[in-house]
Amino acid sequence: MDSANIDTVRPAPDATPELVKADVKALVSLCEPDMVDINALITARMQSEVAVIPALAAHLIAAGGKRLRPLLCVAAARMCGTTNTHHHNFSAAVEFIHTATLLHDDVVDSSQLRRGKVAAHLIWGAPSSVLVGDFLFARAFELMVETGSLRALDILSKASAIITQGEVLQLMKAFDLTLTQADYIEIISSKTAALFSAASESGAVASGASEEKIKALYSYGMNLGLAFQIQDDILDYQGDAADLGKNAGDDFAEGKSTLPLILAMAATSGSDAAFWERTVGKREQKPGDFQHAQGLMISSGALDAARAVARGYADKARAALSLFDQGPWRQALESLAVYSVERQT
Repeated sequence: MDSANIDTVRPAPDATPELVKADVKALVSLCEPDMVDINALITARMQSEVAVIPALAAHLIAAGGKRLRPLLCVAAARMCGTTNTHHHNFSAAVEFIHTATLLHDDVVDSSQLRRGKVAAHLIWGAPSSVLVGDFLFARAFELMVETGSLRALDILSKASAIITQGEVLQLMKAFDLTLTQADYIEIISSKTAALFSAASESGAVASGASEEKIKALYSYGMNLGLAFQIQDDILDYQGDAADLGKNAGDDFAEGKSTLPLILAMAATSGSDAAFWERTVGKREQKPGDFQHAQGLMISSGALDAARAVARGYADKARAALSLFDQGPWRQALESLAVYSVERQT
């Protein structure tokens, strides 16, 4: 992560937050012609003579999801005036990488739900889920190589390694009460924001954009990814399974020191601090603890404080777009940045 690109960006002077609607529909509409071809490419490339591979992959891919990463790649390429369809390959590759990480994560975390459906490993078993994830990684690299763009291959291959490092780091830091906000940002920069930035950066590269524009879209993607993940972590304490497509409270049960938890622990003392020590530090959780944790999140102001941090990153994402002329693509990406922290799913 290039921290200079993240922390020194200032809000765009010509697009105040209150004038930007929290919306992803405009982006989806603009990208629809491209996404028809990209979805067809995804379907074609997840096929295999080994029947369990397309069945398991389709279980997750066909379940929906926001497709934000492919949309980012398309938007970046189109905003930079692409004259080719290399971004189709990169978009499909990004979706395969994302799906592979979800399959692996659900095994590591013993997750029960994903996108509102029973997690794949509970149907086909952990070994099959892991191996199909590996298959999708391989397909992603095939798609990249076919374009002949070594730079895009470099961007997406490095992102894949960074994501894995972030997931391992988070696993090693589970139930760690000493984790700081800086540590947390390092983890989510790797495990989430790296693929957002790779998607937008590779889209710009596909179009042959200038270095200035490539760097701007990298910054947009990185800051968007940070905002998106913080909001995800907030929703784990205030959402429900029907909206989230996964069980609320998973982070708490798994001892993940997300930003809401870090801020709540910093704002509590006495018996409340002892509660965190027992449930997170000592891994002693019992029925009703999650509901108590939710109450502490609200009373301590941790959720509001975390959302303020997320909005700060969303503002930086929008500011990175100031290099581009106003138009439907820029407006859609600005709306996506606001949506990332206002969404409830």
